[in-house]
Order: sequence, then structure tokens, then C-alpha cells
Amino acid sequence: MSDSIEKVKCLIIGSGPAGYTAAIYAARANMFPVLYQGAQPGGQLTTTNDVENFPGYPDGITGPEMMIELQRQAERFGTDVRDGWVTKVDFSGDVHKVWIQDTKEIHCETVIISTGASAKYLGLPSEQKYLQLGGGVSACAVCDGFFYRNQEVVIVGAGDSACEEAHYLSKLCKKVTMLVRRDEFRASQIMQARVKNTKNIEILFNTDTEEVLGDGQLVTGVRVRNNVSGEVSEIPATGFFVAIGHKPNTDIFKGFLELDETGYIINIPGTAKTHIDGIFVSGDAADHVYRQAVTAAGTGCMAALDAERYLAAIDSNFEVNTATNY
Repeated sequence: MSDSIEKVKCLIIGSGPAGYTAAIYAARANMFPVLYQGAQPGGQLTTTNDVENFPGYPDGITGPEMMIELQRQAERFGTDVRDGWVTKVDFSGDVHKVWIQDTKEIHCETVIISTGASAKYLGLPSEQKYLQLGGGVSACAVCDGFFYRNQEVVIVGAGDSACEEAHYLSKLCKKVTMLVRRDEFRASQIMQARVKNTKNIEILFNTDTEEVLGDGQLVTGVRVRNNVSGEVSEIPATGFFVAIGHKPNTDIFKGFLELDETGYIINIPGTAKTHIDGIFVSGDAADHVYRQAVTAAGTGCMAALDAERYLAAIDSNFEVNTATNY
């Protein structure tokens, strides 16, 4: 083994609520975790202006501030937080091998994957502008719907998730306009019926989004085009929600871990374990249902505890520190 190869007891790939929570528990259990933050340090939450549904913050907190606090807490217990991202892995042998930016090689006793998932967007310049400004574009109705109470919003999407989010918004907003590109939904019949039978949801089929309109700071409406008639119109709205799916950030694990048809890592039910001993997963890399900061943090805790018990089982000199398990 080359002297340039680093040996690590617990490597955490990715930050965000899952990665930092795993780090806090792993550090308190004397696992000396090394955490690489990834290409987007702090994960998706760093693009969220206000977080009001995470326990412990009665006055709310911004996403970036929350990630800074979580990082500080992880570092307080000794986590080695590093810049950089993983570009390659090899989990085929007894040694779990990971490469950082194709150059640095690390051999790990345990690996906790917290790479998350990225929301898909339409890619319009105006959409990205107001997304970055935090001025009315969102990919999570449960996270941000509260801020649009009694207002009019637009949501794009045609699947079950889009219907579920539109129905959720309808309970908060004065009106929800749903844009569907084709002449039919992709959603299940029961979800279609739910939105069609909700009075304050208007569904526009054969409709493409041309531009998200705004005043330079906040969204004020959406310009749409009927892709059959060619008619262009503007819809007043203060919020623009995109519900066209998520892509888990798991490509580098293909061929080593079991993934579902959309790329989410398959964990052993009720645990954070994957089907390879010593490899664990937390957060949105495995969760395509809830996708919330608090659930990600919970699975980060699970992953660290599972990793701690794994180490205790293979190393008689490593003891589970039960005092840290709360």
C-alpha cells in the first residue's frame, strides 16, 4: 500500500443535514470521521432562504445559516470537514476505496453516503434567476408553501408528486394553476381525480412555460404558451413551483451498490445499511418519498449508529460508546 494512501475509519461523502448529523454522532463515538462536503457544501438547503419547519428554531433560520451551525457542531466534536468531492469509488473488494477529485486515494473501514438528490428544473434563465434570489421559485411545496398562504401560485408537473404538491398548495393558497405539457397527466388516476376535484386548482394542458416574470426581486407571474394553438398568455402569481422530479446524486456508485430504476440507493429496510458491509446511506440519496431536512438528519443518525455497531462487530478493540447514542 502506497504511503500516499490515507486510511480512514469513517468517511462521510456529502454534507447537508444527513452528512453533518452522521458526523456529529460518528465523532462522539470516537470514529474520527472525515467528511468531504461535495460540490455544493451544505447541500440543497443552502439554496433555501427560510427554514421554518426544522425543530428547535422557533423563529426560523435560513438554510445557509443552519448548515454553518451544523458544520460547527460536527467540528466541535472533532469531525475533519474538508473541501472537495468524490469522483470514483471501488467497493468490490475487502477494502473500500474512494478517490477525491481523481487524485487522492482513501481506504475506508466504513463509508456513509450523504450525497443527496438534486431537484430538476426547467432551465429557464428567469427561473434560475429567481431561484438564486430566493424570490419565488421553489421545488418543494411542503418546504415553502407556507410563505404563499392566501396567494396565487403556479406549479409545473404532471406526475403523482406534482399532483400531491398541487393539492398541498391548494390548502394554503388562494389559487393554484397547474401547467401540464401534454394533453394528459402521467399521474395515477386517484391523484388526477384529487386535483381535478379541487375547486381552487386550475389545470392547463398542452402548456409550456416560456418565462418566469418578476420585478427584479420577486416573482410576479408566469408567461406560458399553448403548444397546440400557439397562444401566449400571462398568469399572475407570486410563487412558481417546479415538480418535475429529482435526480439522486449517486452515479459514481453504479456497479457497486444496488440502485432502484431512478438511481436511488436501496438500503436494507429499517436500517441505513446497504447490501455491502461497511457502506451506509443517509438522506435523499436513498429517500424519494419524504425529502425533508429533518428526515435526512434522522437517517444520518441511523447511518452513524449502524457504522459504529459494524466497527464494533469486526474490531474487538472498538467499543460501542452507548453514552453517545442519544
